[in-house]
Amino acid sequence: MKKRNALALFVFFAFVMVMVAIGALIAFSLGKTDLGTGWIAGKTILELDLETSVLEYIPPDPLAQITMKNRPQMRNLVEALTRAASDDDVVGLVARVGQGGLGIAQLQEIRDAVIAFRESGKPAYAYAETFGEVSSGNASYYMATAFDKIFLQQSGDVNITGLMLASSFYRGTLDKLGIEPRMDHRHEYKSAKNAYTETEMTDAHRESSESLMQSIFDEMTSGMATGRGMDPEELHELIAAGPHYGQEALDAGLVDGLAYRDEVYDAIRQETGSGGRFMYLQAYLEQAGRVWSKGHTIALIHGVGNITRGESQYSALNGSSNMGSDTVAAAFRTAVDDSNVEAILFRIDCNGGSYVASDTVLREVIRARDAGKPVIVSMGNVAASGGYFVAVEADKIVAQPGTITASIGVLGGKLVTAGMWEKIGLSWDSVETSSNASMWSATHDYTDQGWARHSAWLDRVYEDFTAKVAAGRSLPLERVQEIAKGRVWTGVQAKELGLVDALGGYTVALDLAREAAGLAADAPINLRSFPAPKTFWQGFFDEVPSSSDVAVIAAAQVLESVRPLVVVAERVGLLESAPRTLSVPSEWVPRP
Repeated sequence: MKKRNALALFVFFAFVMVMVAIGALIAFSLGKTDLGTGWIAGKTILELDLETSVLEYIPPDPLAQITMKNRPQMRNLVEALTRAASDDDVVGLVARVGQGGLGIAQLQEIRDAVIAFRESGKPAYAYAETFGEVSSGNASYYMATAFDKIFLQQSGDVNITGLMLASSFYRGTLDKLGIEPRMDHRHEYKSAKNAYTETEMTDAHRESSESLMQSIFDEMTSGMATGRGMDPEELHELIAAGPHYGQEALDAGLVDGLAYRDEVYDAIRQETGSGGRFMYLQAYLEQAGRVWSKGHTIALIHGVGNITRGESQYSALNGSSNMGSDTVAAAFRTAVDDSNVEAILFRIDCNGGSYVASDTVLREVIRARDAGKPVIVSMGNVAASGGYFVAVEADKIVAQPGTITASIGVLGGKLVTAGMWEKIGLSWDSVETSSNASMWSATHDYTDQGWARHSAWLDRVYEDFTAKVAAGRSLPLERVQEIAKGRVWTGVQAKELGLVDALGGYTVALDLAREAAGLAADAPINLRSFPAPKTFWQGFFDEVPSSSDVAVIAAAQVLESVRPLVVVAERVGLLESAPRTLSVPSEWVPRP
């Protein structure tokens, strides 16, 4: 009897402990949506790891929240550095820089935040094991030059050697497979189709590529030279003579010292005074609280990934998310209906996609403005083609100098696979009710009438795109047609052309949002996400039959290894994908 009672008591306590643990986990997950305030020790030195990529946001998908939960987000990073600049308990910043796979616009936004932090008079040190190990170190070194001092591990190098943009072409592969690309574009600079129809760059493709690379190179070298206090010509000579190994980099003034991580930490602790306590930036934000969390409400709507019809989704297969027109349009409607919202910040990082889906989103931008809710667009790495289309009616458009934008044009067509099937002995036959019934079939070429109708559709979309840019940007249609033709521009070029209004990131966009809403320049704001982010558990129970399946979560690790193959298969048309009539190739988003 005593043994039975003891066993029952043990089971009871075990049950209670399990329930307490589950409750604590749920409470923790629920609490993670809002970063609160807490105690920060005096003489805190913040740590920032830029050896990893920075996300625009984590999609509201339980699988994404599991696999991405420890990844830094751009808003969090900027907000934490903004908070730390005026926090007397924070005395310095130390960052590890390296091959984090950041795009040029992301680098510029982080650099701006670091430079703003330094304006508070607090030291900021950057260190790297190497700026490229037998590989390009342009991006990581550009990032490092925003800091007061740069340290390099003694065995490391500074591999700054200039930029290169390489485009891949599948035409030769398609010819061998017996696949015939039947595509067209509006106009000659709309180069996304060239991957399928050409074996090398066309003259227009090369011209645009050279202009793009030179603009980015000029921005990067200007930032490097300013950060290091060098004459630009001197820096150009160093780049031409690169790479620079260890002591050579120190002798050339590219770094301030050769030191290991522990020596760098000792150095910044010594400069800021004894007793310094190190704290990672994300942990600091969780304790200190957000900067943009109280005051006038500004809605934050993300448009990240290729634009498609339907809902925004996250794909574990290729690790990407999409900008679903239904989801983004609903977010705009909800923000418009919320009487507390005084302006909308539309953050875009998008290569483009569906013309129809883009037009759906643009309509909601127009309706928001008509309802008295000003819309400010903030562009990330890329907001081109469809990603630019959705922005043209905003009150103001903000881009980083290196943002890839515009690409005002359209492309379309299909890959005719009849020759491939013939090679393997597979034949097709069909019956049709109408002369153009086979227009969308991959096993049939276009008829003359079908090709004429396809060309008319391209003309229709191009005319609509350019007309909406002219109206939204208050530019003469003739001027838009001159600078359109599918051509891609950097943010700094786009500003000169009148396609964007200002250069910068979150902070510049929020200043413009305050102005558009009639608020004081220093008015406190509450930057609130629409749709409201789900907690892990909300997403889990909403999606139990699909993406939160334990088997899928486990398989996500395996999928990481096959993603490159999936991307290639999608590009050559072997896997079905959503229409990308307004799109730019991924090569246009350089990671230097």
